[in-house]
Amino acid sequence: MTTASPLKYQLSDIDYDEREVEAVAEVIRGKWLSLGPKTAEFEQSLAEFLGAKHAVAVSSCTAALHLAMLALKLAPGDEVLVPSYTFVATANAITYVGAKPVFVDITGPDDLNLDPDDVEAKITPRTKAIVPVHLAGFPADMDRIMAIAKEYDLAVIEDACHAIGGRYAGVAGEGSMVAMVGTRGNASCFSFFANKSLVTGEGGMFVTNDDEIAAAVRLARSHGMTKSSWDKASGRATDYDVREVGYNYRCTELTSALGLVQLGKLPAAIQRRRALAARYHARLGGAEGLSLPFAPRFDRSSHYLFPVLVADASDRDAFRQRLLSRGIQTSVHYPPVHCFSHYREACPDATGLTRTVDASRREATLPLHPLLDENDIDAISDAVLCEIGAL
Repeated sequence: MTTASPLKYQLSDIDYDEREVEAVAEVIRGKWLSLGPKTAEFEQSLAEFLGAKHAVAVSSCTAALHLAMLALKLAPGDEVLVPSYTFVATANAITYVGAKPVFVDITGPDDLNLDPDDVEAKITPRTKAIVPVHLAGFPADMDRIMAIAKEYDLAVIEDACHAIGGRYAGVAGEGSMVAMVGTRGNASCFSFFANKSLVTGEGGMFVTNDDEIAAAVRLARSHGMTKSSWDKASGRATDYDVREVGYNYRCTELTSALGLVQLGKLPAAIQRRRALAARYHARLGGAEGLSLPFAPRFDRSSHYLFPVLVADASDRDAFRQRLLSRGIQTSVHYPPVHCFSHYREACPDATGLTRTVDASRREATLPLHPLLDENDIDAISDAVLCEIGAL
C-alpha cells in the first residue's frame, strides 16, 4: 500500500489573523457571550451583504434547516424533494419534523446539482417543498425550480451551505434574476463550519425576505421565549412569555464576532478562490481521464470546492491515495445519502438515481482555499496529471 507523505497541500485552510483574535478578545472583555448586540450586528451585516430582508443567526446550518422546516409548517406525512448528492444534514433536517425526504437525481457529470426534470417527475399530492443544494458553490437552476414551485404551490428552502458570496447568473432578456445566492427561495440556510468559506467554527444563518417566517424562526431558536437573556440583562425587559415549544439554537457573541471579521474578508477570498479555480481549469481542462463539473458555468460560483471526476470509478480511490502519497489531501463530496444504512431502510423506494451514484463513485475534491497561490495550484495540477496518466 502506498504510504502518505506529510501534508503539503490541505484540502481547506482558514484565513485567520489578529483581526479575529481582537474581535474575540473584545467580546470576552465585554463579558456577554450569548446571543446579544454583536449577533444583531452580524445579522444585519449579512442581510445587507446578501440583499435580503432578514438574517437570523443560529448554532449551525442544520439548525437553520430544521427551523426552516418548522417555519414553513412541514409535518408528518409531507414529502420534501431533495438531492441525494449532498451532506446528510440536508435530509436529516427533513426527518426532524416527521416529513419524508424524496431523493432527486442530479443533472449529470457536468452539473452535480439536482435535476429540475426529476424534481417535477417526483411531485405527488403529498409534496410540500423543494430543497435545492448549491453544490460546491454553483447555484442550482433556480429559475426552473422557482417556476416548478409556483406551479405546484411548493415551498423552496435553499441549502446554501457551500454558496455564500456566489451569484445566480440570469440570462439577459429572459427575465432571470441576477442576485446573491440565498435570496430566491422562501428561506435559505448558510453554514459557517470550520471548513467553509466564512468560518466561525460552528454556526449558521437563516435568511428570508418573509417577515412572518423570520419572526417564527427568531422565536423558535431560543425556546419560544418572547424576550432574550440580553433583553433582560440590558434592562429592556423584566419578564417574558413562552409562546411555543422552541429550541436552544442560539448563536454566540464569539461566533458573531468572528463572522463579522470573516464577512469583511469574504469578497477578496472569493475573488482569490475564483482565480485559483481558473488556474485549475487552465491546467486540467481537457486532460484525458479527468473531467471538471460545472466548467461552462465558471463565474457563477463561490468556488467553495473544486470537484473533479475520474473516468473510471474503480480508479478513484487509487487516484486519491497516489495524491496523498505526494502530500496532497483530497476528499469525496459526497457519498449519496440514499445509500447510507439509515436511509436505505427509511426510504426503500429511493432507487435509480443512476447519475448521482455514478458521479459520487468518480468524484474527488482537490484543495481550494485562499491561502494557496498559483504555484501551489501548478504543483497540485502536475501531480494530478501525472497520477491520472498512471492509472
